[in-house]
Amino acid sequence: MSISTLPPKVETPFRRFVAGFCESKVAIGGLVVCTLIVLAALFAPWIAPQNPYDLAQLDIMDGRMEPGTVGGGGFTYLLGTDDQGRDMFSGILYGLRISLSVGVGSAVLAGLFGATLGLMAAYVGGRTDSVIMRLVDLQLSFPAILAALMILAVLGKGVMNVVIALVIVEWAYYARTVRGSALVESKREYIEAARGLSLPTRRILFNHLLPNCLPPLIVVGTIQVARAIALEATLSFLGLGVPITEPSLGLLIANGYEYMLSGKYWISFYPGIALLLTIVSINLVGDQVRDVLNPRLQK
Repeated sequence: MSISTLPPKVETPFRRFVAGFCESKVAIGGLVVCTLIVLAALFAPWIAPQNPYDLAQLDIMDGRMEPGTVGGGGFTYLLGTDDQGRDMFSGILYGLRISLSVGVGSAVLAGLFGATLGLMAAYVGGRTDSVIMRLVDLQLSFPAILAALMILAVLGKGVMNVVIALVIVEWAYYARTVRGSALVESKREYIEAARGLSLPTRRILFNHLLPNCLPPLIVVGTIQVARAIALEATLSFLGLGVPITEPSLGLLIANGYEYMLSGKYWISFYPGIALLLTIVSINLVGDQVRDVLNPRLQK
């Protein structure tokens, strides 16, 4: 009597990626923290005790209350309040929504723009490659924060203006990374075959070259999300980022900066902790993704 055996599991690239990622407990912890932060931002209207920017829900008499203090309306402020009587816990949840939206949105748009230029530079070559790479060198020669400040000085405050500024600042990283990978891939047999079949350039770029350049693109995109969040927080802290009606973590930190010396530390401290956890968790995930997708960095 024969005993049937189960077919062996096929080791797919996704399974290899998951297995490699789970080798690092630190990366798993970063992923858990990052997931909790994203969920808290998405469900902020249902989690936050109050809408901190709805004037009907605020009481100026509850301004600068210490964490754990019960307000005049019987509400307990777990993380205290700012100078306007806004609940800091609610403010952090709503601030995460803006910070993550700006970080992810700018990284995606910059990735699309930079990857397209990087593919064109590698595939077309010649003068096109020279022009694009000189633009990349020019962009990377300026400090990112200085370039963003100059752009926002012209565009003014606003979430969309911050996203535009960050896209202009970040696209060069994607272009250089994708170009390096595409130069190697463009010399392979399948690209030569596609050229021999006279396929349209757009199809060769996005159907053949781009899928094989995704691993380094994903790594750069993960790191750039954290970098964009940090840049947005810096710009908002300096007063050139998002307006006060659309708060981010950087703006919350700036609101409490003048009260630090008077002992009202919580106004800036807790938003700063939230910003630190967000950036560190994303960087931990990005570092492990880089190690898994790059065999040279695997232990």
